[in-house]
Amino acid sequence: MIRRILASQQAGLILVIVLLGALLTLFTGTHVDRLTGQPVNNFLNFNTLIQTATDASFFAIMAVGATMVIISGGIDLSVGSIYALSGVTTAMALRSMGPSGSMRTFATGLVVAVGVGLICGSMNGLMVVGLRVHSFIITLGTMWILRGIAFVASSAESILLPKVLTDVAKAPLGLAESLYPVPMIAMIIVTAIGAVYLTQTVMGRHIFAVGGNADASRFSGLHVLRIQCGVFIVSGLTAGLAAFMGASFYGSASCVDATGYELYVIASAVVGGASLAGGKGSAINATLGALLIVLIRQSIRTLHFDQNYEWIIIGCAIIIAVVLDQANARFSARRLARAAGAADRTARKGNA
Repeated sequence: MIRRILASQQAGLILVIVLLGALLTLFTGTHVDRLTGQPVNNFLNFNTLIQTATDASFFAIMAVGATMVIISGGIDLSVGSIYALSGVTTAMALRSMGPSGSMRTFATGLVVAVGVGLICGSMNGLMVVGLRVHSFIITLGTMWILRGIAFVASSAESILLPKVLTDVAKAPLGLAESLYPVPMIAMIIVTAIGAVYLTQTVMGRHIFAVGGNADASRFSGLHVLRIQCGVFIVSGLTAGLAAFMGASFYGSASCVDATGYELYVIASAVVGGASLAGGKGSAINATLGALLIVLIRQSIRTLHFDQNYEWIIIGCAIIIAVVLDQANARFSARRLARAAGAADRTARKGNA
C-alpha cells in the first residue's frame, strides 16, 4: 500500500508541495493579525494560500489544454503568444464598443478572448496535420507570428479594460477585500472539466491512444488527424480563457503579457507527469505542477536568492522530470519483458 502511494505521480507532487510549504512556513516568520491580535505565519495562513492559488491560476488554466497536446504526442509553444493576442484583441474590441452594460461587456470580452484562442489553436492544428510538420516547428513559428501581431495591433502599448471586468475578476465573494478567489475558482473548474474529459470520455481515451501509438490508433479506425487537430483547438481555447481572466484581473492587456509562459506551462505539464513522448498526462497533475512552480518562485524570494535562479531551477526540474519518466518507461518495459518471459517458460513446462 505504501509503495503504491509513493509510486503515484500525484502523491509525489503533493508530497513535494507539502515539503516546500513547510520550508516556506519555517523561513517566512510571523505577523500579528489585525483582527484577532494573534501571531499568524506569513505563509501558512488562509490569505496567502488563496493568493498562491491565484498566482498559479492563469498558467495552470493554459497547462490543462497544453497537457492534452502533450498527451497526444505534440507540443504547443505558442500558448503565451495566444494569451497576449487574445488579451489585446479583447481590450481593443471592448474599447471600440464604448460604454455598455456589465453583462454585455463581460459576455463580449469572454467571446472575443475565447474566439481568438480558438482561431489560433485551429490554425496551429490545421498546419500540424495539413503540412505534416512537427508541432514543435509549427508552434515555434506561430509563437513569433502571433506575438508580432499583438505588438502591431496594440502599437506596443497597454490597453485598459472596462472596470466592470476587473470588479468581476476581483470580486471577494464574501472573503476579505484583499482576497480575489475568482481566478482560483476558474482554475478549479477548468481542471475538473479537463480531468473528466480525459478520463471519463471516449474522446479523452482516444487522445491517450494516439499519443501512445498513432499508427496503431489509425489502424484501429481512430481519426488520428482530427484528434491531433482537436487538442490544439482546446489548447488555444484555454489560452484565450486564461487571457480573459488575466486581463480582467489586472485591468489591462499588453503585447508582452505571458512572455515566457511557454516555459511555465510546459514545466507544469511535465513536472505533473506528462510524457513528452506522448500517451501520458493528467489535468489535475498539471495544475499541481503549476502550484509547485509558484511555490518554487516564492521559495526563491523568501530565501533571498537571486530571482534569476528561478529559470535555472525550473529548467532543471523539466530535465529531471523527463529523465525520470524515461527511466520509469525503461523499467516498466523490462518488467513486462520479464513477465512475458516467465509466462512463456510456464507455458513450455505445461506443454512438456
